[in-house]
Amino acid sequence: MLAPKAFLDALSDQASRLFSGDTAAPRAELESQFKVLMQGAFSKLDLVSREEFDSQMVVLARTRARLEALEQQFAELEARMAPSAKE
Repeated sequence: MLAPKAFLDALSDQASRLFSGDTAAPRAELESQFKVLMQGAFSKLDLVSREEFDSQMVVLARTRARLEALEQQFAELEARMAPSAKE
């Protein structure tokens, strides 16, 4: 799936090709209005920016690494406790 900016640019390019016979001023106005319309539609959706998504992926990776380290420590503690429980 394209990023919202890339999606808007692609739609804008297609609209430009459709109206290529018009003069530049009406075409630019149409592109501008179309971008505003699409940005309004996207703003109603629950979307996050790529930067926010990437930063959350970093946080998730750190959290996952920490969880795995804690699981390993817990397993080691369980292994140490198991022989003494048998006595």
